[in-house]
Amino acid sequence: MPRFEPHPVRRPVLIAGASSGIGSATAEMLAEQGYPVALGARRVEECERLAEKITAAGGAAFAHYLDVTDTASVDEFVFAAERALGPAEIVVSGAGDLEFGLIHEMSSEQFAKQVDVHLIGAHRLVRRVIPDMITRGRGDFVLISSDCADAPRPRAGAYSAAKTGLEAMANQMRMELEGTGVRVSLVRPGATKTGMGLTAPAEVVGPLIEDWIAWGFARHPYMLRPRDMAAAVSSVVSTPPGSHLVLVEVQPGVPKKVAESGSGA
Repeated sequence: MPRFEPHPVRRPVLIAGASSGIGSATAEMLAEQGYPVALGARRVEECERLAEKITAAGGAAFAHYLDVTDTASVDEFVFAAERALGPAEIVVSGAGDLEFGLIHEMSSEQFAKQVDVHLIGAHRLVRRVIPDMITRGRGDFVLISSDCADAPRPRAGAYSAAKTGLEAMANQMRMELEGTGVRVSLVRPGATKTGMGLTAPAEVVGPLIEDWIAWGFARHPYMLRPRDMAAAVSSVVSTPPGSHLVLVEVQPGVPKKVAESGSGA
């Protein structure tokens, strides 16, 4: 495998959770903008297909297996990605899944699994990548959160708790990293059309929707596209040094209402 030759303009990107949804869309958009992208996920075959698509379009991409719940896997992914593309200038941490359920009915193992993926998994990437960014005096670490962190929803299992912890970690890191040249940012999606949670059976989804409506979390059916979130990530990492997009929340827009014609005519 050819070794990377440093170039001041290149900003290699590592993306955790790149096999689908927001991660996949972010990989495509950043590659279109000229960033070399390393794609990591458990479904590595999907990452490989995406890498081939990006390469065919003239971009630079690398795919490798990644399980953020396994420290050795994180270390192997980062080592392989940096050997292929160069030191990580940008990391997008978006690996995760969603298991619906009432808190008091979830087993502690189910609860811990969600926290492991969304919070501790992100920390595994942090501890592997941030020290080298500090040494180089620059870097962007982007954490994909959720508006559930700000407004928890019933029957979301441990997801809201994990994302709330993620945001607390990010805010602490921002204070700890001040003056190092390394920026930690949160991108907080509203309802986004991805594959996460879509396998839940009707007997789970039905009561969930009823509760969300009752608590005001389902005012309309419109959802964001993964590419909308990719645009937010792009804005964060392209912000020039000297400024810092700390938190970007994106919510789905509602189509413009058209006044009924013919009234009073």
